[in-house]
Amino acid sequence: MPFEPCGVITLTTDFGLRDPFVATMKGRILARYPRASIVDITHDVPAYWPGEAGFWLSRSWRYFPDGSVHVAVIDPGVGTRRDIIVAAHATHVFMAPDNGLLAPLLDEAATHRIYRLNPQLLQRFSLDAPSATFHGRDIFAPLAAELAAGRCQPEDLGEPTSEYVPGWIEEPHLIGQAVHGVIVTVDHFGNLITNVERSHLSRFTQPVVHAAGRRFALRRTYGDVRAGEYLALLNAFGVIELARAERSAAEGLGLGRGAPVSVTEGLRTSQ
Repeated sequence: MPFEPCGVITLTTDFGLRDPFVATMKGRILARYPRASIVDITHDVPAYWPGEAGFWLSRSWRYFPDGSVHVAVIDPGVGTRRDIIVAAHATHVFMAPDNGLLAPLLDEAATHRIYRLNPQLLQRFSLDAPSATFHGRDIFAPLAAELAAGRCQPEDLGEPTSEYVPGWIEEPHLIGQAVHGVIVTVDHFGNLITNVERSHLSRFTQPVVHAAGRRFALRRTYGDVRAGEYLALLNAFGVIELARAERSAAEGLGLGRGAPVSVTEGLRTSQ
C-alpha cells in the first residue's frame, strides 16, 4: 500500500540545542512544506552513538499518528560512502544513516520495506550540492518534507534492499537462570534505563534486578519506596529501570551507559 502521510515529521539527533543545527533542519523542512508538524523526540543522544537513538526511536514511534515520517541523524560517517536508508513499516516511514540506528526497529518489525537512497536521485529534488558535513539539513530534512507532503513515496528514493547494518547494543541474553542486559541511557531524573524488557521477565515469579553489586526488588512505581531509597521497575516504555525515589540513581550508584545488569529469581537468590 502507498504511504499516506499525515504531515508529522519527528526528529532525533545528537545535535543538542546550543547550536543552530536543529533549527536549520526545521527551516529546511518548513521551506519545502510549510504545513509540516515537526516534533522533537530528542536531540540529547550522546554524540556519535546511534545505539541510544535507535533504542528511543524504536520505542517512541508508535505513539505518533499513522503517516508520520521519522528522521534520525546520528551520523559520524557523514560525507563518506556510508549509505542512507529509508524504511516503511506499519504506515510510518523512517530515514537514517545505515549505521545500525534503525536496526532495533527493523529487527523487531514483522514486515517492512527498506530502500537504499540513490544519490543520483537527489537532483530530482534540486539537491545537487549537499554539504559534506551536514546531510541532516541538506538531504534528510528536504526529503522528509517531500515524503510528508506526499510528493514522493519511499520507493521513489532508491532501490529495495533487505540488508542493513546491525545494531550497536547487544540484546539481552540468558546465562544459566539469569537474564543479562545493559544500561542504555540515563534520563533527566538520573534513572538508569536498561534494555531488559517485560518479555524477559516471564520466566521469573519474583524477579530481582542486580547491578553495581546490589539487589533491587521490582516495584510498581517510584512512590512505593521512601525518598532516597532505590528500586527497580518496569517503566512506561516497558523496560527495566533502576531508580532512586526523588534522587538520582546514576549519581548514587555511580553507574552509566553500558553498565551490566542482570535479573534472577528472587525466591532463589534470597535463600
